[in-house]
Amino acid sequence: MTTEQRLANAAVTQFAVLDALLAGAYESGIAVGDVRALGDFGIGCCEHLGGEVIILDGEVFECTVDERPDRMTDDQVLPFVDVCQFHAVSAQPIAGADLPAFTARVEEQLVSRNLFHAVRVDGVFTAVRVRVTQRQEHPFRPLAEVTKGQIETVIADARGTLVGFWSPSIYQGVTVAGLHVHFIADDRSIGGHVLDVIIGSAELKLAAYSRFDLRLPTDEHFLRTELTHSEDHRIVAVEGGAVAHAR
Repeated sequence: MTTEQRLANAAVTQFAVLDALLAGAYESGIAVGDVRALGDFGIGCCEHLGGEVIILDGEVFECTVDERPDRMTDDQVLPFVDVCQFHAVSAQPIAGADLPAFTARVEEQLVSRNLFHAVRVDGVFTAVRVRVTQRQEHPFRPLAEVTKGQIETVIADARGTLVGFWSPSIYQGVTVAGLHVHFIADDRSIGGHVLDVIIGSAELKLAAYSRFDLRLPTDEHFLRTELTHSEDHRIVAVEGGAVAHAR
């Protein structure tokens, strides 16, 4: 199969849009069972923003404030998720990289800045700073307010996996443009959205995707919330992404 044929057959599927989370419209979600049918690799958030989600090798883990990462059941729902079938690519060694250097390395290896890329790093991490958010109840607050109460943890000398995506800048607001990664430890002791990282010795895999399939919620809250994209600064503040790394 040629590169063009492989890319034509590959898709990143997303449920919901980031701007909806920023507007506090995360009433409903997609079932974990349906997500698993769409791919074996991805990231998302828990129902009512009650934690961060990692999809790795077909297993879906929730990382919450009070518990170790735990496998999710098929009937649980995710208000936002990016998922794909991670296709076979060659691994590249990466060592001694902080977050800016890691981002630069990923961007050097992109097939095109106009394509989506799944990013996976397996190995030993000198330090990882992760966050999880706390579950929200009605009335739902915008994501930027929720992250003001996020729980941050720094871990050292951990073996684990970075799971995430690099997305083109034109999709900022639909998703997180640039690099967006989560972490889960091999011993499943901790996980979450990555705020900072220093990679010790690891292997990087980068897979390109030319299809982006977007599925939107249909609950009343989403339907009556008119979304307008004017929140780049808030996206950078709460999730990171292309704007932050371009400075």
